[in-house]
Amino acid sequence: MTKIRPLRKIRPIQLIAVIFFTVSGGPYGLEPLLTYAGEHAALLILLITPILWDVPAIFTVLEMNSMMPVTGGYYKWVKHALGKRWGFYEGWWTWLYTFVDLAIYPGLFVLYASYFFPVLMDYRIPICLVVVWASAALNILGIVPVGKTSLFLGALVLVPFIILFYMFFQHHSGALAIPTPSMKGVPFSSFSMALYTVMWNCLGWDNVTTYAEEVEKPVKSYLVSIFSAFALVIVLYFLIILVSQLSGITPDVLKDKGFPAVGAIIGGQWLGSLIAFAGMAASLGIYAAVLLSVSRVPKVMADEDILPSRLNREHSKYQTPVASIVVCSLIVSLMVLWPFADLLIIDVTVYGAGLSLEYISLIKLRMVAPDAHRPFKIPLNITGLCIMAALPALVYFVALAGAFSSTQQAIWAAVFAIVVLASAEFVWRLILWKKPHHKTDDLYAFKKSA
Repeated sequence: MTKIRPLRKIRPIQLIAVIFFTVSGGPYGLEPLLTYAGEHAALLILLITPILWDVPAIFTVLEMNSMMPVTGGYYKWVKHALGKRWGFYEGWWTWLYTFVDLAIYPGLFVLYASYFFPVLMDYRIPICLVVVWASAALNILGIVPVGKTSLFLGALVLVPFIILFYMFFQHHSGALAIPTPSMKGVPFSSFSMALYTVMWNCLGWDNVTTYAEEVEKPVKSYLVSIFSAFALVIVLYFLIILVSQLSGITPDVLKDKGFPAVGAIIGGQWLGSLIAFAGMAASLGIYAAVLLSVSRVPKVMADEDILPSRLNREHSKYQTPVASIVVCSLIVSLMVLWPFADLLIIDVTVYGAGLSLEYISLIKLRMVAPDAHRPFKIPLNITGLCIMAALPALVYFVALAGAFSSTQQAIWAAVFAIVVLASAEFVWRLILWKKPHHKTDDLYAFKKSA
């Protein structure tokens, strides 16, 4: 008989690295921002969007996770607050959006690897599949190897940008000529894509709670780690866009050649190569961290007899959801052919719908269980929470409206995202048809044990 090891847990420093890669993984993907927003609006959008889009999500995650630090995270929160149906919606939408999200990163890995060996673009699909299944193997080994790997890759990502910033400010003389912030002259469709670009580079704070039972002292660890990761992400994004603007690179060159081109301008070819290598590390780190979070949700839903029971099979040695990891990897293997622009719109649109259920759950639980134990509590009343939730909703619908006023390709991507959202009700009806006992709900079950 195989000996079962005690479940190993990660510490805050490793959790910061996992969160960093789940949400960001570096500024890769921000390159089109200057093209969409222009030099006067780029920094303005980059600073305001995270305040409206990310900060409410972070506070919601911290309060809900302090109430229920359990495996399954956001799925469990919504299920207990709104019932099985909406809990399924949450899990289903997040599962689908993450497949879209994961499909982006193997392609980015090949793109940055081709900076050194252009011929690799001819072998994009085989290399993407190697990335997918190597990350699957790493996740099967457990959260501690993922945490250690994310910590190592985090250093690889950050060091080249630290060198870039140091060299830029060391050689830059005089005051920084920061362009005057202004939205004047930015078309609505371009503004929408700028929003999507920043939103995509800053989403996923709720994903980091799906493995809370695998974190040491989860309430305190998440509080410290999430705020640390948020500060790191915002500072990194601000500095790289600022340095890119002041380096003299044109928006089109930045969009086509990426931040390695900025490194080559400031430090020479060696720094450009170092940043390209960091892009490869970022792609691997983000993929492994996001797969870690999404693979836990279908396993929990299978445990509750909502999804097929085969998905709850764990590895006999490492106690990881091996069946769920394999299924996720199979689906992503089929999606790596999708174009980046379509994936971006679908990703953010589906993710935002799931996030809205978390805001509703937060408000609902404040109303029905005001005295439930909350080690962390947002210092707002019900009205304040409603206003807070309205801020990311405003950003979401402005971006979506802009997509519908953009190119034909963007319109079809937005329509497909809406179809994906609608699929949740269809699948839920199938579940009720085969398993009618799920029609009954046990709301606020946590309250009974509080």
